[in-house]
Amino acid sequence: MSETTLVERLTQRRGVRQFLKFGVVGASGFVVNLAIFTLLQRLVPNHAATLPYNIIYSIAFLSGGVSNYFLNRAWTFRSTGHVGREGLSFMMVSVLALIFGLIVSAVVAPWLGHGHKTWFVSTVAAIVINFFVNKYWTFRSAD
Repeated sequence: MSETTLVERLTQRRGVRQFLKFGVVGASGFVVNLAIFTLLQRLVPNHAATLPYNIIYSIAFLSGGVSNYFLNRAWTFRSTGHVGREGLSFMMVSVLALIFGLIVSAVVAPWLGHGHKTWFVSTVAAIVINFFVNKYWTFRSAD
């Protein structure tokens, strides 16, 4: 009789595996988000005058969300549900997470400024909301 470790037992659970996959997909979306955020900040000099932080943050966040949708649909949840309905649901969750992220940004910006530190804190704050709402609402047919 072999003993399984806690890690082995946890990774055998479907929800834990999905959360780990969601994290990997999220990391790729995080990179897309960061790249677009950085690109927009660098391409638009004096961005506060021409393209406010909230717009840059929103464009970058939603771009990462689009890439995350397709990867989560195919790999994390292996969904066969209606692509349009799920896509709309996923983007609605992304907008909810975006609003939450903007609220977090407004709270932490006085201490951290409107740069990468605030972006990081705001984006990380939205991860838990994204996972649970998408798992139990967007991809509920995949369970």
